[in-house]
Amino acid sequence: MADNARAKRLADLIREVVAQKLQRGIKDPRLGSHVTITDTRVTGDLREATVFYTVYGDEEERAAAAAGLESAKGVLRSEVGRAAQVKFTPTLTFVADALPDTAKTIEDLLDRARQSDQQVRDVATGASYAAGADPYRKPADDDDTDGDAAE
Repeated sequence: MADNARAKRLADLIREVVAQKLQRGIKDPRLGSHVTITDTRVTGDLREATVFYTVYGDEEERAAAAAGLESAKGVLRSEVGRAAQVKFTPTLTFVADALPDTAKTIEDLLDRARQSDQQVRDVATGASYAAGADPYRKPADDDDTDGDAAE
């Protein structure tokens, strides 16, 4: 089993090689400039690599990019093997990164919370308290000795 530092270095190398090859070496029109490699993870035994990618576009472009990456998997693995010079070139698995969708969902939720807060602020402006400005009872000025007698 390889150490974590070696797996991290190999993952970084795979990310760079795949990104460069997608940018310059693959002539597939489905893999245009809208495919971005976001992260790469390698198993501890250095046998399998998961490459995370994002596609900026609609669902049709995402499906086309996934098909393009699957068809280019052999060429990309060969290029990784050439660059890594390891005994066994890891198999590549391409996974669409959910980070942009998750970030969009969080942004939408934050926008709804901001709108709700603004509505509360709008209702609160000019409103008065139901029981007056200070609804709490004040203790009487005279000393209450009943509390001291109980002790």
